Amino acid sequence: MIKQPLATPIRFVVLLLLLQQQNCLIFANEESCSVSPEQCQQQETISKIRLGLEWFLNPDHLPLIVAKKHGIFDQFNLDVELVEPADHWEAEEEIIAGRLDVAVTEPLHLAQDAAKGKPVLGFSRFLHTDGGVMFDKTKSGIERPSDMCGKTISYPGSPGPGGPAIVQTMVKADGKMDCDIDSYGKYNGGFYHTDAIESGKADLATLIFWNFEIPEAKARGMNDASFFSLKEWGVPDFCQLVLMTTPQRFQDMKTVFRRLVLAMRRATGLIHQQPDLARKYYKEFVAEKDEDNTETDQNKEAIMEATMTATLPAFPNDNSMSSDYYDRLMDWLIDTEQVQKEAASIVTVDKYWTN
Repeated sequence: MIKQPLATPIRFVVLLLLLQQQNCLIFANEESCSVSPEQCQQQETISKIRLGLEWFLNPDHLPLIVAKKHGIFDQFNLDVELVEPADHWEAEEEIIAGRLDVAVTEPLHLAQDAAKGKPVLGFSRFLHTDGGVMFDKTKSGIERPSDMCGKTISYPGSPGPGGPAIVQTMVKADGKMDCDIDSYGKYNGGFYHTDAIESGKADLATLIFWNFEIPEAKARGMNDASFFSLKEWGVPDFCQLVLMTTPQRFQDMKTVFRRLVLAMRRATGLIHQQPDLARKYYKEFVAEKDEDNTETDQNKEAIMEATMTATLPAFPNDNSMSSDYYDRLMDWLIDTEQVQKEAASIVTVDKYWTN
């Protein structure tokens, strides 16, 4: 029998060509290209994206920072500008006005905005941490969720219904069914949760992210800082960050946003594989951004190191979210009277979320 030594190399070449074609499709906005992936990228124009953050730049935004510092956005022909809010903003209004293309938000706010009929569409989750209600165990006397009944809550949006809705759900999940929801004190400490508790203006604070507020509180001397997790006490787990835009902008920039998601996904892989490099990138990026400030604060550095360590595992490889999750979240918002039942009941998940 005559051997055919060229058979394996031929199959290898065909496979290599097929892989090049698939890569080329990704980098050419799903359009066919007869050249290499690198040439496809060169042919593609650079796309500018103005991305609004939900808060000041912090380790929660690490995939964006790594993608910029490691040249991943460049590989996908993206010029991504990270825009910090000077104050609270309505992201969809900024997008409609043309000042942003996409923004970071939480699933909770996305669902609330959808229930109000706002033109919002979420399309990629990139952070999933733990969180809920923080308190000083020694100072407050709180041992279990039912002990929170009647306590003063610090939360953004006070005196709105959000803070009591979260705490009351936890209290009931712990078996205390006779707590009057009007018994809670309300304090608006914004996002300065540790300050609110340390000052004595509040007994507890919500909504905190475990990877951020707990390290901060302990570094500032709150040695008995504790928290009750949403997911363990009946509240939908919305301690997550997602990308959102308007439906119109999504249609206009769909292929560009696809490259954004792919770039962030690649950056997430690098974070998990090379955490020390990711940490280095963050420090460099913050130093470049704040180059005029040469002041060093050892306490702040300690807080940031602890926060980074807690945040590194919080970036999921899977960017998708289920419709069941959003259905439950909307049901909870309706049950706790945070949104209007009639309007929210007719809003289907596909109107404000897509994978």
